[in-house]
Amino acid sequence: MELFEQNVLIANEDELIKLLGIHDKNIKIIKSYYDVNILVRNGALKITGEKENSEAVSKIIKDILNTIRTEGDISDQKVIYLIEANKSNSQIDYNQILKEVIVTSASGRIIKPKTVGQKRYVDMINSKDVTFGIGPAGTGKTYLAVACAVNAFRKKEVERIILTRPAVEAGEKLGFLPGDLQDKVDPYLRPLYDALFDIMGIDNFMKNVEKQLIEVAPLAYMRGRTLDSSFII
Repeated sequence: MELFEQNVLIANEDELIKLLGIHDKNIKIIKSYYDVNILVRNGALKITGEKENSEAVSKIIKDILNTIRTEGDISDQKVIYLIEANKSNSQIDYNQILKEVIVTSASGRIIKPKTVGQKRYVDMINSKDVTFGIGPAGTGKTYLAVACAVNAFRKKEVERIILTRPAVEAGEKLGFLPGDLQDKVDPYLRPLYDALFDIMGIDNFMKNVEKQLIEVAPLAYMRGRTLDSSFII
């Protein structure tokens, strides 16, 4: 078997520490996917293995370094993501994803997709009339949709944002809950409120609610509505 060598330069010691991970965890993750030998020599990572493996690992190392330089650090999950993206021959440039901004929150925080799946989801929302987002809890479906809605609203591409979801879950009946309609449905719509508060700021959100430019309503009350020039989640 012919071995090939690839060398990736490291800018400084801090970058090297983040690249290696705690107890070389990131390198161990990479080696669990590829049969290569990785050594640190004279400010560079020396990668030795079969041609295909060494080239793939060299690219992954460079992607990890670009992520560290862009975000300041990298998680185990993101290392695995970069490996999986490389193995699936993904044509999407991960480092380009990191540069794309959906919207800036009221506190000045930049909101952007962090995975290929999130990037595709955002692209579909921005380019299609109707988009279905299906996935496990905590993957950013609601939050990214709200971010896209706020972005379209700020750009005056839409006149209203309407957020709606089923108001009754787990067999509960609204009639038995205390308070008026708003009090009854608020607990079920809380994830939407949380996202809007975070992105728009509470004061700005409340002003737009008073002007009826933002509406949060249970799905059962959407029948017969006129929804032109609206962003509906």
